[in-house]
Amino acid sequence: MQKPLASIIINNYNYGHFLPEAIESALNQDYQPTEVIVVDDGSTDNSRQIVADYGERIIPLLKENGGQGSAFNSGFEISQGKTICFLDADDVLLPTAIGKAVELLHDPNVVKVHWPLSAVDVHGKLLGKLIPEDPLSEGDLRDAQIKGGIEGHIFSPTSGNAWSRSYLEKILPLPESRYRFNADSYLAILAPFSGSIKRIPEYQALYRIHASNGTSKRSYNWRLNHYHNEVAVLREYLEEQGIQIDDAFEHWKGSYHQSLQSMVDLGQELEPFIPGEQEYILVDMNQFGQHQLLENSQSIPFLEKNRLYWGPPTDDAIAIQEFERLHGAGASFIVFGWPAFWWLDYYIEFARYLRTKFRCVLENERLVVFDLRILA
Repeated sequence: MQKPLASIIINNYNYGHFLPEAIESALNQDYQPTEVIVVDDGSTDNSRQIVADYGERIIPLLKENGGQGSAFNSGFEISQGKTICFLDADDVLLPTAIGKAVELLHDPNVVKVHWPLSAVDVHGKLLGKLIPEDPLSEGDLRDAQIKGGIEGHIFSPTSGNAWSRSYLEKILPLPESRYRFNADSYLAILAPFSGSIKRIPEYQALYRIHASNGTSKRSYNWRLNHYHNEVAVLREYLEEQGIQIDDAFEHWKGSYHQSLQSMVDLGQELEPFIPGEQEYILVDMNQFGQHQLLENSQSIPFLEKNRLYWGPPTDDAIAIQEFERLHGAGASFIVFGWPAFWWLDYYIEFARYLRTKFRCVLENERLVVFDLRILA
């Protein structure tokens, strides 16, 4: 009996320096037959020449720039596989990914299989972190999704999912104007209403951390607006499907929404003290998530490794050493939000070092900010 075809749809925009590795990982899947579709979303770099160089080994789709949602829609429209995987062009699939997904999607009740991704640096070196860090959800998640709204279950980013064609035919095309970014979340938040979800515990893809990562550059204000957009999308879908949700909408603004709103408020308070285009050190960034507090200034996690938060320092000497490294590289401010105030009590010598060397320009119950351009 012939095995069902799988489709890997690579969405690319100006990631020519990563694209060949993504394509090779798709072509080198253990499972066959697999078709590889590369959707170039209006790139202006060398991406289209790279696509052309692969000839008939891949299926090219060259289009004007429309965003990730548009790339998903266009790629799916020409695909033929029973299993569909959308792969970001800066990520890499392990050879076993599609085979494991096809096996689990053989159950007609399963609409999605997801797996964690292992973070790598720009050169592909493993960084020792899984994305997401928490265990992925599994099973019949319909009630959990109704209760929690878009916070209903934990799912992987784009390259950590495989979908049944029957499910995608039901919900696509997705609204492109609403999903220029984060199109994977549209697929994820609607999936529990069409069937069950399976997980693969071991990572099956590599998530590349680099300077152009979109998510880390977008602000909390953008993310909060997107949150409200996704709530509206979910509500409209459930109403169209006639799914009774009683008063669930009144309870959807849960802890994540509160956290986003808190970060937006914090950014508004911080904005007058940090000029645009200035990099600043944000202490204990893990407490603040992966988005930006300010629209026009980039934060640097502390401690930092490959632009990822890497945990607190072992002692004051390490804290001072790493601070001076980032300061020397151009950081103009250091910011402590209230979740990181414990640093000022625990790392006593580090705190004394900052207070005796640089001017503190803001200190209240929510923020402590040092301007590294002004000596104390």
